[in-house]
Amino acid sequence: MNWTRSYAILGTGAVGGYYGGLLRKAGADVRFLVRSDFAHVRVHGLKIDSPGGGFTLPRVSAFSRPSDMPPSDVAIVAWKTTENGFLASTLPLVLKPGGIVLVLQNGLDPERESAEAMPGAHVLGGLCFLCSRKAGPGWIQHQDYGAVTLAAYSPGPDPQGETPEMRAVAADLRAAGVEVGMQEDWRMARWRKLAWNIPFNGLCALLGADTAQLLGQEAMRRQVEAIIDEVAAGAGACGTALPPALRDRMMRDTDAMAPYEPSMKLDRDAGRPMELDAIYGRPLQAMASAGFRAPLIEALHAQLEFSEKLTGFPQR
Repeated sequence: MNWTRSYAILGTGAVGGYYGGLLRKAGADVRFLVRSDFAHVRVHGLKIDSPGGGFTLPRVSAFSRPSDMPPSDVAIVAWKTTENGFLASTLPLVLKPGGIVLVLQNGLDPERESAEAMPGAHVLGGLCFLCSRKAGPGWIQHQDYGAVTLAAYSPGPDPQGETPEMRAVAADLRAAGVEVGMQEDWRMARWRKLAWNIPFNGLCALLGADTAQLLGQEAMRRQVEAIIDEVAAGAGACGTALPPALRDRMMRDTDAMAPYEPSMKLDRDAGRPMELDAIYGRPLQAMASAGFRAPLIEALHAQLEFSEKLTGFPQR
């Protein structure tokens, strides 16, 4: 493939390290913003383990400061939403004017911060169906799946549909071996992802369980299903009708995946702030504005907030 677009990866962890590593392996010009692992990655590169075939990139373009990075055509925002306060001081340095921002983050409307930080950029939402974790410095363990659904961000009520920028990024990701889907309505894409993230991230974090352990108990299966149904009802109240078969498909897909510890459980185990505002606060606020009460999600959110306060980490 004749690569014409350069990529900046903001957040070289389980998500950014994996997709950025695949792009670099395929021949793309990829620049990685690396923080705590910078000294290791600069010397040893990146290691990606995967059931489909792992690989090592002995040398990568790694930078510890955005000001040192040459501006790229595409910036992939892959750090946690708890770090979005750095977008305003980062994106203008690492992205060319009029470039593309691909937001690979959890939650409702995380694209908004990127759009505000980089006016004039083409902002895309990317919804990852990925089981991956950071196992050590510069070391990513891909466990299962890996598809990405792209949707063009639209702050107004009307979706943008399929855009040239979506097609361009999709072509690059496919050339790197990533399965890519296109969604005309970014709100639909976001609510679909929340239907998985809200029950599985929160319950696994609170109970100290992986997905297989959670679904191995009939009572917890019913709880997961009830929360998925509540997310779907809340999405409908907000104007987005999720497919009726979504719950059953999510349960089948999760049953089929390797036992997986979602990111929120890993954050809680490590004493890091959890993405409570993006995954729970914003959806609950949107539902409340639409006149919809979500008692199961409200209770889960309250329990997670209490759990995090016990660690001494402030809410972000």
